Amino acid sequence: MTSHDAEQQENTLSGNSLSQQATEVNIQRRRLLAALPLSAMPALLFSPSSLAQDSVAVQKLHSFAINVSDLERSLLFYQDVFGAAIQAREADRISLRIGSGPQCFILQSASADRPVGFSHIGLSVADFNLDRVQQQLRGFAVQPASPPAPGSNRLDSAMSSWVQRRGQTRELFFADHEGVRYQLLPEAYCGGQGALGTVCEGIEVAPEPGLFELLDINHFTSFLANRSRANDFITAVFSKQFQAFQGPLSPVIGIGDGRQFLMYIGGSEAGRPANPGRIHHVSVAIADFDVAAIRRKLSDYGLQARPEGAAEQALMHWVSLRMPDRGGAEGGTPEVYFSDPDGVRIQMQDAAYCGGGGYLGDSCPPLN
Repeated sequence: MTSHDAEQQENTLSGNSLSQQATEVNIQRRRLLAALPLSAMPALLFSPSSLAQDSVAVQKLHSFAINVSDLERSLLFYQDVFGAAIQAREADRISLRIGSGPQCFILQSASADRPVGFSHIGLSVADFNLDRVQQQLRGFAVQPASPPAPGSNRLDSAMSSWVQRRGQTRELFFADHEGVRYQLLPEAYCGGQGALGTVCEGIEVAPEPGLFELLDINHFTSFLANRSRANDFITAVFSKQFQAFQGPLSPVIGIGDGRQFLMYIGGSEAGRPANPGRIHHVSVAIADFDVAAIRRKLSDYGLQARPEGAAEQALMHWVSLRMPDRGGAEGGTPEVYFSDPDGVRIQMQDAAYCGGGGYLGDSCPPLN
């Protein structure tokens, strides 16, 4: 997983030049940590997660939403790519199934208060009770508030939670220190109706199989002004731990199953940032991960292979190599991306990818 702003430091592949015989070198977390002076990593080692008294019992990365400029165009695109069935449909909002469901990703029409791009990250919570979870968030200084005003700066809702109503459905959201938004929801959430969005009837199967079989959500990477603050906050609120390091100061926070994770990239600015944080990309797990075959399918569908050194544009695909200095394999761990009709970045990886070492990024040794 990579940051767009650091891509000049990465090796970008074109065509089918990727060697499938790259030697796997596992980067042990203990080796990375041992190489650092203690003063270089206080926030990483001494996360307050162990101190949480009543953390939120997050189970999995469950959903996400993308604000799109043309709902029908994006629906056609994502059904072509992933063959995703429609779980629920509203006038300006469509829930698409991930795997066998009820996990989903939601396409919703962009507007003045919903700019094009990722809207939020959805996480399932065991035995979800909306009022109880909102109260748990208060224990971490996330205060209940009214829903953000249309068009307001996302920083204005930082460290607050709110209940959004969609018909009779109540949905719980909160924003972190830099305004990145999360939805906390029941494990049965499907983006549909009912009190908690768990009712999805009349599933609409995609007209044709997709280019790729979509299995699961793998991770989200967000850009922030203060990455350590985010790591401390998220590990505390959800009582989670780091499962791998993509470089000494780039931990990934394990969510649930040993493969899913959250990652935060950025600086170390203190205080209120000048701009809100942003979700840079989502990574999804697909079946039959083969880099050359993936790129060929995307090209045949009409996406352009991004020329080396060129800027990202809509409807492109590219591969970045995560090298050993960032926890990747000798020769590079390949990470495959494409951009949708609005330029939103999607990463695709093998189902075993955990953000760690090895050619598939599937080596995440335990800390102890």
